[in-house]
Amino acid sequence: MIPQETVDLILDTARVEEVVGDYVTLKRRGASLWACCPFHNEKTPSFAVTPSKGIYKCFGCGKSGSAVGFVMDYEHMTYPEALRYLAKKYNIEVKEEEETAEQIAARQRSESLMAASEFAFNFFKEQLKEPEGKAIGYQYFRTRGLLPETIEKYGLGWAPKSKEAFTKAAKEAGYKDEYLLETGLCSQWEDGSLHDRFYDRVIFPIHSVSGRVIAFGGRTLLKEKSDKIAKYVNSKESEIYVKSRSLYGIWFAKNEMAKQDRCYLMEGYLDVLSMHQAGILNCVASSGTSLTEEQIRIIKKFTENVTIMYDGDAAGLHAAIRAIGMILKEGMNPRVVFLPDGDDPDSFSQKHTLEEIQDYIRENEQDGIAFKTNLLLGEAGDDPLKKANLINEIADTVADIPDAIKRQVYVDTVARRFEIESDIIQDRVRKTRERMRQEEPRGRRDPERREEAPVAAAPREQEPVTRAIQTEESILRPSERELLGFILRYGRTPLQFETDSEFYNPEGSQTVADFIDAALASDNIHFGNKAYEATYNAYFGLYDQGLEQDAIVMALLNGEDRTVADVAADLSSEKYELTVHNFTDALTTTDSWLVTYVPKAILAYHDKRIQAQQADISRKLKVGVSTEEAVQLMTRLTRLNELKKTINIKLGRLKK
Repeated sequence: MIPQETVDLILDTARVEEVVGDYVTLKRRGASLWACCPFHNEKTPSFAVTPSKGIYKCFGCGKSGSAVGFVMDYEHMTYPEALRYLAKKYNIEVKEEEETAEQIAARQRSESLMAASEFAFNFFKEQLKEPEGKAIGYQYFRTRGLLPETIEKYGLGWAPKSKEAFTKAAKEAGYKDEYLLETGLCSQWEDGSLHDRFYDRVIFPIHSVSGRVIAFGGRTLLKEKSDKIAKYVNSKESEIYVKSRSLYGIWFAKNEMAKQDRCYLMEGYLDVLSMHQAGILNCVASSGTSLTEEQIRIIKKFTENVTIMYDGDAAGLHAAIRAIGMILKEGMNPRVVFLPDGDDPDSFSQKHTLEEIQDYIRENEQDGIAFKTNLLLGEAGDDPLKKANLINEIADTVADIPDAIKRQVYVDTVARRFEIESDIIQDRVRKTRERMRQEEPRGRRDPERREEAPVAAAPREQEPVTRAIQTEESILRPSERELLGFILRYGRTPLQFETDSEFYNPEGSQTVADFIDAALASDNIHFGNKAYEATYNAYFGLYDQGLEQDAIVMALLNGEDRTVADVAADLSSEKYELTVHNFTDALTTTDSWLVTYVPKAILAYHDKRIQAQQADISRKLKVGVSTEEAVQLMTRLTRLNELKKTINIKLGRLKK
């Protein structure tokens, strides 16, 4: 764990304009620095960095935060990883505290394995420049259409024909046998001596998400077939490399995956390299292993949209069908595109321009379930039994989808496709999901599915309750945003009410934060929006410690809770439009319009709460209740109408 004083030093030292400036070219315009957003494609700059506040904000896609937040967003790092990144940038020494002897030993061992892997990476890369590597390895890459800059960028290499070239170099550099064996870089002869695992092969380095080289894939160039010579040799699994948790190309693709909000999933090293070289940067491959849940979850960190681009042979079709189900289970959106006969992503990208590739994908990709339906329907033909089994299989695939709304959309789509009642598909889906819940290991069920089960079994007449809750949140959200915006921008500013004001306090003025908090606390009100409620509570936790306004906001921006940081950045970096009145037209001082609009914002919030309650009562009356309940609801509705009228008079919307 990083000591708090070190965290504070890192956050105090890091300058948002310097950190962001490492990634984009910033140009000054007034008090802010502007650039085209690095998180989405745009031609006109809408990405602003405000050094005085220490924040960045894109007015196009909404991304916002502080220096540490930018590193987390752009590099897809955890909070501690981003802190270490900034510490390295500013040459701040980070001494982890409270490490046990076992933890220290484990960390040192992991770093030693990483060091051995990095040494091998540089060794293979340099060997490609030697006469043997140039004549064989480099020539092979060039014949496969790879450009010199691609070979250099992805660190492709050559393992010499000698079975001891790497072993000798590594031992001379001081690397211990245990680390060379653990990483799978070396193997042992019967007498215990070491020899190279990779020899006489071109080398494809495999990077982790954070960009470190953790493994290698080696391809033989021998053309003659032999049972003794495998086409590919891969690193064995180790502490630093687990095949099921690694994706080839992820380090180079992750930012483009997030920016394009899509990942192209392929099968081989050269598929990825050739597509990257063509300009399709958001693609990865599950080389050396079948697609795993862990690999899908890595992709999900950057996008929920996956387009599968496998070979169109029987094996590729089978793998695509399997991948569709796995991707759906993670709540993601699978699509499939198969290339023309005889082509794979490698060969196809070599023949076509970037625009042609993009056009082909756009015109030929299919929804995952639609693809599976069409494929299996073709196999079923006119056989009624096969068709029935197909419908059940498609329904079971739909059942894998965790999101209820997506599931229902697919239920309706499948029903139309097969011209049967949607209730029949829905019933199969419901039974399949119930069986899945029963089969899941106790204590390991998905919380979303566990919460969802009662809703799936609930009578139809109860469904509008969910819609009413959603409507209430949507009604209240603008007013909650406005009140929280006042707090984050002017929380410590005193409200100087005139002596004849109903809000005048002879004991002294209240701050904006205290005034709003007291108004909400009197009715025991909590925000319906969870992100706003969390930010509200975090703010007052720091406020009660006596921190100044700027220090509170900066602490929220730099905190580990990125939901709170995002809200704080959003509401403190722009003059949001008030829901009560656009004060920007009022030629008054800040103190003057605060005493006017903060109370009105609270009244407007109460007005919205009444509106939500009225909508709830109206819904219940429409659904149907007993006569006694109807009378009670009508009485309550009358009271709410009277209260709403009083509030609107105070807001100036109605006359007395």
